[in-house]
Amino acid sequence: MDSALNNIKSNNKVIGIPRAISYYNNFPFYYGFFKALGYEVVLSDKTTTEIINNGSKYLVSDTCFPIKVYVGHLVNLLEKGIKTIFVPSIQSVDFKINNCSKVRGLPEIIRNVINEEFTMIEPTLDKTENLGIKDFCTQTANQLEIFDENLISQAIQHAWSYYDKFLDLTHKGHSYEHALDCVINAKDPEMLIKTRDYEVSVVVMAHGYNLFDERISLNLLKKLEQMNVKAYTGLNVSAEDAEKAITELGEIRYWANELDLTGTAGHYLLNRKIDGIIALSAFGCGPDSLMVDEIAYHCRDLNVPLIHLTIDEHTGEAGFVTRLEAFVDMMIRRKRLETIRPQIHTDKQNSGNTEKIINYTNIKKLRKQTTETKEVEAQ
Repeated sequence: MDSALNNIKSNNKVIGIPRAISYYNNFPFYYGFFKALGYEVVLSDKTTTEIINNGSKYLVSDTCFPIKVYVGHLVNLLEKGIKTIFVPSIQSVDFKINNCSKVRGLPEIIRNVINEEFTMIEPTLDKTENLGIKDFCTQTANQLEIFDENLISQAIQHAWSYYDKFLDLTHKGHSYEHALDCVINAKDPEMLIKTRDYEVSVVVMAHGYNLFDERISLNLLKKLEQMNVKAYTGLNVSAEDAEKAITELGEIRYWANELDLTGTAGHYLLNRKIDGIIALSAFGCGPDSLMVDEIAYHCRDLNVPLIHLTIDEHTGEAGFVTRLEAFVDMMIRRKRLETIRPQIHTDKQNSGNTEKIINYTNIKKLRKQTTETKEVEAQ
């Protein structure tokens, strides 16, 4: 492993990417782009307690957990001897569809807390200011002293081909890890075969960097699989379906990750395809608290249970698992009860008993919001 890394570092065209924040949703695009430019991509190691602690040392205590993790990953790359590191500033992904201030200002945070010398590649994506993907990629290439417009254009197309294949696989139901492996290593995807019947199903509304990082999420998806729970994520829903769900809920899209959270949860909530919702967010995350509140409101209307799990560097696995197991047990009991009640109703009718049996699954219906209420909420 060390000799392979040394061989890579001997090549001047090497770029490091921290395995955090935008990596989890955008790495296929980044990888395809840098590969087409002739660069070798080196990732930081998978998240460990040591990486988290290393990042925390550079920041004040109230900095959000994902940023502490990001800094730890950047330090990990520097320890590997990587001196050119990709630190993008993703300001807005559409007109006035913004990221939180810490993700927007990521290069500035790094510049102010890391004293070691290295070259930071820091392109800006800000569609509110008409800085789109082409500008983002051109800035990246120019900072690497690549100015050939044809080469940059071809690299962008190459990047999209990687990213589109990744999304196609996840939309078809392949896991995040398998889809990423197939795209990066040019493997053929495995055939999807239904091998089990799940007792219940949930949608997990979370940022990719919280959910798909096994250390940060405490292996949430694997734990759900072991509990015989089918879990859907933002990667299983198209952007169009997520956008449609936000509109149908009467909400407006403001945050950059709203499709992954509000849109994904809303899609499965409105289609009644799930038995519950699990919201996973970093402790103290402002945007997440707003989006989870929105979905909790609609969950009450539709009588769908929701649990909000928060994580930080101090989260203990025992308490996390206890809450998760209790929530899953509750969903299983609810589902079994809803299966039994219609039969009770039928048996009583057949025996001549006209006693009214309440169908609890339909007690709460979606309240119709007036136009005036929607306008107030939009403001």
